[in-house]
Amino acid sequence: MSDPHPSAPAAGIEFSEELRALSERYQERPASLGEVLDALGPRASALLIVICALPFSTPVSIPGLSTPFGLVILILATRYFFGLPPWLPGRLRRVVLPGSFFTRVLGASSKLVGWLERRLSHRVRILVNAPWKLRFHTGIVIFSALLLMLPLPPLPPFTNTLPALVAVVMTFSVLERDGAGVLAGYGLFAFTVGYFVFWGAVVVETFNRYGGKLLALLERLL
Repeated sequence: MSDPHPSAPAAGIEFSEELRALSERYQERPASLGEVLDALGPRASALLIVICALPFSTPVSIPGLSTPFGLVILILATRYFFGLPPWLPGRLRRVVLPGSFFTRVLGASSKLVGWLERRLSHRVRILVNAPWKLRFHTGIVIFSALLLMLPLPPLPPFTNTLPALVAVVMTFSVLERDGAGVLAGYGLFAFTVGYFVFWGAVVVETFNRYGGKLLALLERLL
């Protein structure tokens, strides 16, 4: 079984270098998710999770992809959680990324990726020194993918950005065996859940206050 989070990056290659290689490989032609998954090698699950999350954690705008990309993250993270190899159903494997996708993602995310790569190291090893612990931490990525998949309107803001950042930080931290990064991922996830709960309470309060009047107005109009 291929391990999506091997004990060390393959041949010392950093994720930014792999993303740059993909950008060069697919800069002039589209690529399906299945083709990209097959090209990523032993770290396929982790790298594709980060690739699918980066567009929503950076200023680059790719509308209409939060649900399918969230589903990709959900499937890959869930399979890793249960110790299964990387796999996507045929329909998702056939999702086509535009020729400029990796160039745009690389341009928008290079600072974030570089910042993470410079700061992640082997710290707080007790949190990342066993395969079952790594799989446990991936549960946060699963919940983040579910939040990313929610068909929410543009307002309130950051409802895609925060879950995507959680997925990126946690996956990077597990990939690099950084227990301190894992703790940061849990903290960011707690903030994200609080953010969603806050705005959910605002919506409920607004409906309770004005919903009855709005329904009454609609009844009169109809």
